[in-house]
Amino acid sequence: MAASGLSIMGSLPDASLFSFPPSGELAPLPPAPTPLSIMRPFNIPGNIFAAALDPRVPLTIATLYAVSAKALNKYNRSRNKQPWAISQTRPFAVFVVLHNVFLAVYSAWTFWGMLGGMRRSIVNPMGPGGPAATADSFCRLHGPAGLGSSIYFNETSAQWTSADPAALAAGMDAGSPSSTQMGRIWNEGLAYYGWIFYLSKFYEVLDTFIILAKGKFSSTLQTYHHAGAMMCMWAGMRYMSAPIWMFVLVNSFIHALMYTYYTLTAFSIKIPMGIKRTLTTMQITQFLVGASYAMAHSFVTYIAPVTVTSVTSASVDPPAAPADSVMPTASGALDSLRKFIFGTVAKDTAAAVAATGSVKEATITTETTYVAQPCIGTSSETFAIWLNVLYLAPLTYLFVSFFIASYVKRSNAAQKMKGKANRRESNVTLAEKAGWDAARGVEREVYGGENMVNGHANGHVNGHVNVSTSAIIEDEHTPKKANGRTKRRA
Repeated sequence: MAASGLSIMGSLPDASLFSFPPSGELAPLPPAPTPLSIMRPFNIPGNIFAAALDPRVPLTIATLYAVSAKALNKYNRSRNKQPWAISQTRPFAVFVVLHNVFLAVYSAWTFWGMLGGMRRSIVNPMGPGGPAATADSFCRLHGPAGLGSSIYFNETSAQWTSADPAALAAGMDAGSPSSTQMGRIWNEGLAYYGWIFYLSKFYEVLDTFIILAKGKFSSTLQTYHHAGAMMCMWAGMRYMSAPIWMFVLVNSFIHALMYTYYTLTAFSIKIPMGIKRTLTTMQITQFLVGASYAMAHSFVTYIAPVTVTSVTSASVDPPAAPADSVMPTASGALDSLRKFIFGTVAKDTAAAVAATGSVKEATITTETTYVAQPCIGTSSETFAIWLNVLYLAPLTYLFVSFFIASYVKRSNAAQKMKGKANRRESNVTLAEKAGWDAARGVEREVYGGENMVNGHANGHVNGHVNVSTSAIIEDEHTPKKANGRTKRRA
């Protein structure tokens, strides 16, 4: 890549990409039918794939969910937060456990399917193409594999195109990228697992209704989280925006762990506090890292070498004919024989060539050019990216607010212990504990996790459901004095 300079560079996105509403010309491409297997238990018909990505679907469901959650909060307040009668029954407790088991298994299945697709699609930065090939495999979702071979949508011409004409010819089918062309993220799994994951966001709102049935309140942030997740997954899949793979892969992994934790805790299985802390940290980290990663796509350009083969023709002077005076008898005999076999055509052709004085000779030439390719090239992809960034901004703000409040509180407490230097905490320790406090605060607001452990306050599933919550589990690891203050560990 020496001839091309830097293989990856930062750049400002074109202002035309930030247009609203986004162009609707780019239709979502459904996954190709494949033989059924445990990782592909069914195929998705193209009409159903497109219908589910109609914007009216997530908008309607998100609106109904938000209005229902608000109304049921008001209902619970009017009843002084008394649990609903159904939440005191065994079927409800069984349903909650099965709900957690289903989401744990489904999330693990999605993660495994997406992980395989990413492994087949992402190029090693240490390979021949270098970091530019890796960027190309992350940024471009369609077309044959290989740096510079991607197929992307050109909003100016409203057509699919490619920097490599050969790749465009090989990777197109009926005016759109072929759904059977393997090697890039979309066809390798994102189209299939991402679409189902988008639908799962509608099912996950049952978390909220389980909490409400127990007489609890659903926080505004939890409602925002579920409704926003629907819209963000819709935008990422509808407009085939590159960063949406991270939402599917990482979020499914964390959900697999989270719902497994809820299930195990419900059956009185002790979970080490370190695992709980790690899970909470991962839940919050996905917000911070996800927003940064998605946003970075708008500021990345990479250089792709493209080799073009062309055929040119050139005029070449024919070899000089022998003089008539040389061997006249033999020449005359040959002419007579030629006329006898071929007729007069050969003579006429030779005469035509002699008249022009030259012949056409084909020459094959190859030329390698270096093309700058922005990671994101359409306004629709840009819309999906920044919708996700804006969605994650309040969650990030909440984490920072909790962190500052906890840090200030702990710092003030440390200052009051001025004379006890051996008990004073360093700034690093204060920051670590404040970060943990902030993570727990966001987790409570967004996930309401302690309410997902069991069906009801006094219920059982086969007599083994634990009534403890994640908050109680944490308290078990924190010994307290009779006056309620936390004991200092030895």
